[in-house]
Amino acid sequence: MRQCKSLLLHRRLMGCVVSLALLVGCSDNDFLDLNQYIAEVKMRPKGTIKPLPEIKVVTQFIFKPEDLRDPFKPIKPIEVAGEGTGTPTGSGIKPDTSRRKEELEAFPIETLKMIGTVNMKSNLWGLIRSADKTVYRVRVGNYLGQNYGKIIRISPDKIELMEIVPDKPGTWREQQLSIMLADDKGE
Repeated sequence: MRQCKSLLLHRRLMGCVVSLALLVGCSDNDFLDLNQYIAEVKMRPKGTIKPLPEIKVVTQFIFKPEDLRDPFKPIKPIEVAGEGTGTPTGSGIKPDTSRRKEELEAFPIETLKMIGTVNMKSNLWGLIRSADKTVYRVRVGNYLGQNYGKIIRISPDKIELMEIVPDKPGTWREQQLSIMLADDKGE
């Protein structure tokens, strides 16, 4: 039993000696290239850091909503001189400001292009391209342009409309115009 213990002790001692020999073998100067690189980087000239940009002083703005229109309430229509006062206003022609505006009334008439027609259920519809490149289908009775232009006739090569434009203060007049079919390029 004693011999077993001494043999076991001897094996452990040999294992420690072998491990120590391996550790000493690993301590060889393997870090020489790493140390050289670190020394080289330290020897390089120092770079300059760009200065921070100047901070622009923002002027203070105080928001005073007292004298501004409430954005959640509808805009009141502008009253034209003579309207609602009982005095005659020319020929009696005036735009219907109480009706709901259509989508194409947001665009100036010059920016609208006729690009074709569509015949559906024996009704001729006009195709209009707006400035934002959206194509709309219109028919007689629809409105377009910013001067209350009402479509009165659609033909394969043009759309005719009647606009109501201000004339003299308090008076309106009708003005007929046409939107011609655009060429193949859409211009």
